[in-house]
Amino acid sequence: MMNDIQLSKGIEQAMPSAAPGHRQASAETGFGEMLGKAIETVNQHHLEADQASVDLATGRSSDVHHAMIAIEKADVSFRMLMQVRNKIVSAYETVMRTQI
Repeated sequence: MMNDIQLSKGIEQAMPSAAPGHRQASAETGFGEMLGKAIETVNQHHLEADQASVDLATGRSSDVHHAMIAIEKADVSFRMLMQVRNKIVSAYETVMRTQI
């Protein structure tokens, strides 16, 4: 399992504005836009991993290390995104249970 330091580095790479002490450059950049960019980043990692796998399988590339790194990067970024989603859902459920 990843420790907190590795997870925070992964979040900073996927969502640079989530870095500690970072202030948003403009008021128009919202949570939805930040989340959309993170999803695009995860999608890009998966596309790169797919292409590396296809290149390796078809013989266009013999670099197994590059393919494995791309696949692991895609896997880790997807798992991180799922954890963020789980936290968002949990926060939403907590807010919905809050009595007024």
